[in-house]
Amino acid sequence: MSTQTVFTIGRQFGSGGRQVGKTLAQKLGIPFYDKELIAISARDSGLSEALFTNADEKATSSIFYSLVMGNYPMASGALGVTEMPLNDQLFLIQSKTIKRLASEGPCVIVGRCADYILRDVDQVLNIFIHADIASRSERAIRVYEVPENKAEDVCLKTDKQRANFYNYYSDRKWGMCRTYDLSLDSGKLGIDGCAEQIIAYEKLWLAHKGQVI
Repeated sequence: MSTQTVFTIGRQFGSGGRQVGKTLAQKLGIPFYDKELIAISARDSGLSEALFTNADEKATSSIFYSLVMGNYPMASGALGVTEMPLNDQLFLIQSKTIKRLASEGPCVIVGRCADYILRDVDQVLNIFIHADIASRSERAIRVYEVPENKAEDVCLKTDKQRANFYNYYSDRKWGMCRTYDLSLDSGKLGIDGCAEQIIAYEKLWLAHKGQVI
């Protein structure tokens, strides 16, 4: 294992962010978590995987969401867990899982507000993968078999869903450069190129911190 860093990957739909994270994990020989978080969170909590799948990266649709206007009141302890909407309860459960996995050693975690959840952990690098809409649409058609005439719309709508989720559960803005340590254009660098740039960035970051590489 060549690193002690936890990498979080935010991504636009169709940018290949998941594959960048998987490639990075393979290159570094560390665990990779994306959809795997659903099964692990379900096992940790004893709840059905279907509950986590249905709520995956979706903000609550209850009136509670409208009332708080994107603020996350649970951090203040104003509500008990059982008084929260189901999606909010599941978010807290998945947050505990993410914190546990990060505490067990270096890994790559995709999406699910992992960067915000791990904001107090020192050895974390937060990455955002993006690309132009043409590149993303092409990948959506090729990889996810989205109909060609719907590809751009699916990319934009999925991004909006992810942004709503992230902005609701954090005090940051999804996709904004200041939210992340590094943003990369997979349309220009490719999947492997993005992974290599993340590894290079980590080396510079560790050197700046005075850590042995």
